[in-house]
Amino acid sequence: MVWIWSLFVSVVAATSAQDLVGTWTSKSKMVLTGPTFYDPLEDKFIEPILPGISYSFDANGYYEEAFYRALANPSDPSCPSGIMQWQHGSYVVFPNGSLSLHPIAVDGRQMLSEPCRGDTSHYTRYNNTEHFKGYSVSIDKYHGVRRLDLTMATGEIQMPLYFAYKDPKMLPTNTLNPVPTGHKKREIVGPVQLAIREELLNPDRWWWLGVFMTSLGGMAFFFSS
Repeated sequence: MVWIWSLFVSVVAATSAQDLVGTWTSKSKMVLTGPTFYDPLEDKFIEPILPGISYSFDANGYYEEAFYRALANPSDPSCPSGIMQWQHGSYVVFPNGSLSLHPIAVDGRQMLSEPCRGDTSHYTRYNNTEHFKGYSVSIDKYHGVRRLDLTMATGEIQMPLYFAYKDPKMLPTNTLNPVPTGHKKREIVGPVQLAIREELLNPDRWWWLGVFMTSLGGMAFFFSS
């Protein structure tokens, strides 16, 4: 079944979505998919200078997305939050013009930074299948470049994306991190800034502590007898 789905994705994408192929980014042009946003070897994000969104699509039915958004705090404007998200997987363009993005579930990543609630950000897996009612590619009359508008399932049009690269900037399209890494915490260096140094909450450490305590209890019982 897997190879049938892969063949279907490749055929549909190759025949229906040539105008999607490439890398697209939002107005700030600071967020781009690929290794400048997410490092799969170190399993960490690389924080852009400014927030933004980027999508890449190739001609074989694969996509990648990168989100970096600042979250306003109306009750305390001096305490904004930041969120980074990364996914990749396969996409399908249907005959009615709708678009579905199906991520590789184990590979998606999210990091949420809330500086006013603590000195660490929360780094977790992220998996969100996306469905768009449609999309359109046109020449933006102000910037003079190709523009991609994605219509979300709600009917709302996402912020416009502008053509950045003909050859999509993408990491390998296969599964990159098949082994679960658990939940991580990362220090926050400054307001909304997401740190690189990480502190793993490793369950193996707790297992070995349990073994040690059990052994210690056995020794105490033996000598007391």
